[in-house]
Amino acid sequence: MSQSTTNTLHAQSNELRQRFDKEIQEFSDALWKYCRYLTGSPWDGEDLFQETMLKALGGLYTRWQPTNLKSYLYRTATNAWIDHCRREKRSLGVLDEEHEPIEEFADSLDLVEALEKLYELFTPRQTAVFLLMEIFRFKAEEVASIIKTTPGAVYATTRRMKTKLQENKHAPRKPKSKETPEKSKVIQAYLNAFNDGDLEGMLSLISDHAHYEASLGFLEVNKNEIREGSLAYGLPGHQAIQLLLWGKPVIVVLASSDQGPLIHDIQYQEVENNQIVYHRSFFFRKEFIVAAAEELGYAPQLVKPPLNWENE
Repeated sequence: MSQSTTNTLHAQSNELRQRFDKEIQEFSDALWKYCRYLTGSPWDGEDLFQETMLKALGGLYTRWQPTNLKSYLYRTATNAWIDHCRREKRSLGVLDEEHEPIEEFADSLDLVEALEKLYELFTPRQTAVFLLMEIFRFKAEEVASIIKTTPGAVYATTRRMKTKLQENKHAPRKPKSKETPEKSKVIQAYLNAFNDGDLEGMLSLISDHAHYEASLGFLEVNKNEIREGSLAYGLPGHQAIQLLLWGKPVIVVLASSDQGPLIHDIQYQEVENNQIVYHRSFFFRKEFIVAAAEELGYAPQLVKPPLNWENE
């Protein structure tokens, strides 16, 4: 394949991706929350969300009939997670029907508390049923199609889960971690170089064969690509600090504003043999940045070229 052909395909795929993002924009926030609570973790949920985006866009052409985009996205996410659980040999659970009249289940169940307990108490398929029915308000027939079961099993599963959640209503929550991130000499040197605007000092800490990924944005696979690509114009002049986010040590890049510091980016690195071999940035991930900002007690930066989340 010639370079011109590659460039053309790259441009066309990027244009299609932008059109796809625009079409699903109204669903993306809720879908991210679905992935988060389905997996039981913001980090695993973010990975599932990204996998869903890539699979949904790549598989859209296989739909013989015009598809409901919302259902298609949730189906893609659910199937991806169930496939992951199957590979890990997790029990997916059986969704049995009940031979009883269907009736409304009136309770005072706190859904916010329930969301925190789904992953611990139920199988992946049960969790998906509850989220789709009770939180995202799909019809039982739609849920049955997504989960590959029957509407009767959807109703019965929801009833049994609500009963179990009521029984576990007063079970103590896991306390939030109060730990501080471990200090790595390499990461501390990276922070110092970043805050000093020392591009060469930062690049000296990165392996020649490092992967430098901005999730759902771009991927660079060696130091030369990093130097000539994402860092071609130097460092942004923001402050970087190390914090613990959902149990993982991360670097939070803060931009100054009249309202105080705003979260510009969240990054983490993997270090081997005293070099950074993998760098991941969440610069392009609106839903993740917004949720992380709430967790960390900062406001997110919504306008940061080339992105303008304020008008979405």
